[in-house]
Amino acid sequence: MTFHMSYYWSGWRRAANIGPVTITDPYLSLSARTGRFGYGAPRATVLSEDGTRLLLLRSAGPEDQVDRLHLLDLATGEERLVADPATLAPGRTGDPADLPDTERRLRERIRLTAAGIGSYAATPDLAVAAFTLDGRLFRADTAAGTCTELPVAGPAFDPRPDATGARIAYVADDALYVTPGTEPLSPADGARWGVAEFAAAEELGRSRGHWWRPDGGALLAARVDESALPRRYFADPARPDEQPEDFAYPQAGGPNADVQLWVLGLDGGKVRLRWDDAEFPYLCAAEWAGPDEVLLTVADRLQQHVLLLSADPATGLSTELSRTSDEFWVDDLPGTPARLDDGRLLTVHDTPDARGLALDGKPLDTAGLQIRRVVGRLRGRLLCETGEGDPFDQHVHLVDPDGGPAERLSSGPGVHSALAAGDTLLLTSAGPDGIRRTVRHAGGERELTDLAAALPYRVEPRLARVTERALPTAVVYPRDHVPGRRLPVLLDVYGGPGYQAVANEPRRWQLKQWWADQGFAVVTTDNGGTPFVSPAFTRTIFRRFSQVALDDQVAALRALAADHPDLDLGRVGVRGWSYGGYFAALAVLRRPDVFHAACAGAPPTDFRRYDTAYTERYLGLPQQNPAGYAADSLIADAPSLTRPLLLIHGLADDNVHPSHTLLLSQALTRAGRPHSVLPLPGVTHMTPGGVQEHVAQAELAFLRGSLS
Repeated sequence: MTFHMSYYWSGWRRAANIGPVTITDPYLSLSARTGRFGYGAPRATVLSEDGTRLLLLRSAGPEDQVDRLHLLDLATGEERLVADPATLAPGRTGDPADLPDTERRLRERIRLTAAGIGSYAATPDLAVAAFTLDGRLFRADTAAGTCTELPVAGPAFDPRPDATGARIAYVADDALYVTPGTEPLSPADGARWGVAEFAAAEELGRSRGHWWRPDGGALLAARVDESALPRRYFADPARPDEQPEDFAYPQAGGPNADVQLWVLGLDGGKVRLRWDDAEFPYLCAAEWAGPDEVLLTVADRLQQHVLLLSADPATGLSTELSRTSDEFWVDDLPGTPARLDDGRLLTVHDTPDARGLALDGKPLDTAGLQIRRVVGRLRGRLLCETGEGDPFDQHVHLVDPDGGPAERLSSGPGVHSALAAGDTLLLTSAGPDGIRRTVRHAGGERELTDLAAALPYRVEPRLARVTERALPTAVVYPRDHVPGRRLPVLLDVYGGPGYQAVANEPRRWQLKQWWADQGFAVVTTDNGGTPFVSPAFTRTIFRRFSQVALDDQVAALRALAADHPDLDLGRVGVRGWSYGGYFAALAVLRRPDVFHAACAGAPPTDFRRYDTAYTERYLGLPQQNPAGYAADSLIADAPSLTRPLLLIHGLADDNVHPSHTLLLSQALTRAGRPHSVLPLPGVTHMTPGGVQEHVAQAELAFLRGSLS
């Protein structure tokens, strides 16, 4: 075979501010202009502690990117504009390049793109909110609807008001400050103060690093020492005159950041909270339980043991309250571990078949439910997001901690989620007919104003459980499909832990319907290792990613073809991003008899080069499982490539570094294997601002040429 490697070049400057992009397809153009149908929708909703008021972010319409802060009075129904970036910072572009580096990187960790107000923090009564715009700090009086810019010591990040709103803590240049004042509260010791390290924000669900004591007299602050970590570098080849960026990255098998917690008093007092951080290096959560107690959740490096600790902020000493252990790993259940108001300890209780809850070690009766998240408390019961029956839908239930029957609050197919405070419930229902956000307050109901564009397709995927493993699957046909017409198959895949692809949530099916309308039968399968089927299903990938995913996806394709005769298994393409990109490349490298072309976006081609917390949770340490890591690496498979492969990667990706794609491309080149590469200068792991849509056009051209 004659060797060739083709490059698809793009001219993008920044991921979220790329200027005009030529997108000729009507659906893709609409998707890009509307932020994938998210502009204008309410987000970042917060209820006051008594449930009478609600803050939210929302832009002014379906093609407006700039989120503004609004206050809704639930008693009167009056909504007030609190803060408008266009008024506060005229001429501001919303370019991520204008953000402080710490904020820009945190947005990558939490997958946030926003041209206006990205996030905010408020007092418990929502009377005062604080936020930043490109490092400028603003304090909003929500009742008056006025905003004041406050002086800062440097570009401000993550501002948080105390309970009264009189003081605001913020981070600037890795130091913790309190307004009013210009001197840092944290010591100048070379560490980063008040921030979440990479592993916490990307993999452990903790995106903040400082917390006010309830009386406002002190702050609990994370101290992060990254000096032992290797550095990762980025150079934009489209801008050779600019210095490369670099940051600390915790690579599998290597050192983690050293994370400590300190109580920093406004009077100058400093107390370090102590636990066995050599054995339990991961700080998963922290909160003040009162002025005299801090609750901490910590985990060991392989996340097989998770502790809930009580710490004395005066002495720094901590006491173990609960311990959750698992021979595989303790799969995170948001909202646990926790201590209820009556002192009982709430923990996850997993059996092979179901995720449940335990109080003081005694399992609660949640038969028939899969607990997915403990949202909080409502009317004396636990408010939970749940699975019930097949995993396609998510419901909201009240679970009685005293053993009474569970009560379902949601209805109909879809993915339902909740937020509660006082006796107020905000129920978000995403179903086949769209998304509704309903507030139930004081015996009445009202819907939140939603200015987002209507979803263009009403997609009804054909859902089924297939094979003896009851794999969740979906098939989407072209809207004009005529039965009997054979179609090439596109496997649109993720397949990795932590994300469910087959769910009755309408937004995720929009792009799949577009792909189907291009002439494909689009198949999606959740293989072993993905969440919400059962703990046993999730843990099938323990110490080996690739084989279970590949075997399940192949088995599902064949089972679906038996029930869907229009699926032409002689023409099967596969596409995916991140872990899905890894699977796409894996598929054509190891099963070319089944998969005939692949588009692999941002693939982690060698997990020895990925981060500690994620990779080691499933594969263990590379030093202890070298065979597992070698089996899941794609580099050695390069000589076996016989099918068309398009590799796609953002060259500013700080999650899956572009070296993953470049190393696989290098190995393919050395082996003389033809392949194509689409590098995206200035693009990160996220693909907003029309990038995803532009990439889809390139993928479509590639797959049509490869499967014809």
